Amino acid sequence: MTVILDNLRNENEVLDIFCNLVSIPSPSLKEDKVIDWILNYCKKNNINGKKDNYGNIYIHVPATDETKEPIMLSSHMDVVGDDSPVVIYLDEEGFIHAKGRTLGADDKVGVACALMLAKELANGLTPHPDHLQARENLIPHGGLEITFTRDEETGMSGIEHVEFDNILSKYVLVNDADKLGQLQISGASYTNAKITVKGLKGGHSGIDIGDKTRLNAAKLIAELIAEFPQGVFFEDETGVITSCNLGAIVAGGIQNSVASIVEKGIKTNDYITEIMKKTSTNIINVLGMASYSIRSASIEKENELKALMSSIVDKFNKKYESLAEAQIEFEIHLPPFERAKDDRIEVVHTKACEKAGIKNDISSFHAGAETHIYCQHKNSKGETFMPMLLGLADVYNMHSANEKVDYKSLLKGYEVIKNTFIVFNEN
Repeated sequence: MTVILDNLRNENEVLDIFCNLVSIPSPSLKEDKVIDWILNYCKKNNINGKKDNYGNIYIHVPATDETKEPIMLSSHMDVVGDDSPVVIYLDEEGFIHAKGRTLGADDKVGVACALMLAKELANGLTPHPDHLQARENLIPHGGLEITFTRDEETGMSGIEHVEFDNILSKYVLVNDADKLGQLQISGASYTNAKITVKGLKGGHSGIDIGDKTRLNAAKLIAELIAEFPQGVFFEDETGVITSCNLGAIVAGGIQNSVASIVEKGIKTNDYITEIMKKTSTNIINVLGMASYSIRSASIEKENELKALMSSIVDKFNKKYESLAEAQIEFEIHLPPFERAKDDRIEVVHTKACEKAGIKNDISSFHAGAETHIYCQHKNSKGETFMPMLLGLADVYNMHSANEKVDYKSLLKGYEVIKNTFIVFNEN
């Protein structure tokens, strides 16, 4: 299938760009080679691209009509995996893979489509509903900005170092979803909740078991978390908005067991079972802890969930006053990306997909992305960014050695982003 893939690359430049990009390993914070390739591509194709102090790339194609608004595309250059060689191939069903490792379609699909659009604009070829027009027939547009970031997969340090106050655009299309036609208009926060229950007296489970003032913290934390919500807390027509998930419970006489594992240097894939082999059962436990993840695309609903969990803790403390006490702490790791009241991009994307002969899917996503960072910042005009998450290809088994992308969906995805630029500038 190598010959077929080569022929397809010769016929479709966006596919060729993609294949070049994924053939360059670029694990997080080791993106230098792919950065160099992108900057060389910009230089060869008259694209104004530059690297910032952190290694992110910023591209600007100036407006042909200053009365129109600019728009920005954003993708990340790093991938999950290591820096071992990448050998790509096309299977009989039309999927591109990498032999024995992650492909890196996340997010080099987005990078490839953005570069292709930048080339067409920068070289006097503006996407037209039917064909490419020469410069004298350009569709008036407000300019295109592109940001390619580093380190999205591990630390989000690239997006944190973006020079937001130099960006002209208010609307940002983060091309990092995994299905063609997706438009994700809100995304969940990531907040940790830690619950601690302390028994004010401990004791021996034989000698002191009859003392009703000696309450077992392991039993109490089980009682407490049984009152907490689990799973979906709130959802609407776009999907799950707010959820609560129990991550771990730690309580009881595990200290000696854990100490023995550490001392003996025991290695196992099942530490839970190993710990349980030698747990102490002759103590009235004085400490229990649990951890939760809270995800929400709505600050209002997240606060409502936190208030409910806090009220359950307060009720517990009143019930066991002077016998035990519970505490709950919240730690925000990623702020939410809330749905904007402005539906311009939703309307534009719907029309763009119709022009490409597909139906879009407008939804909320229950995870984190660079959208969450953009919506916390302002552009050069002092406007708060309005990001959306777009899918430009069907990517399967993301972040695994079985990752693959449907090459036909990538070609269609470029058509979608091209149409999106056209429709955005028609309004």
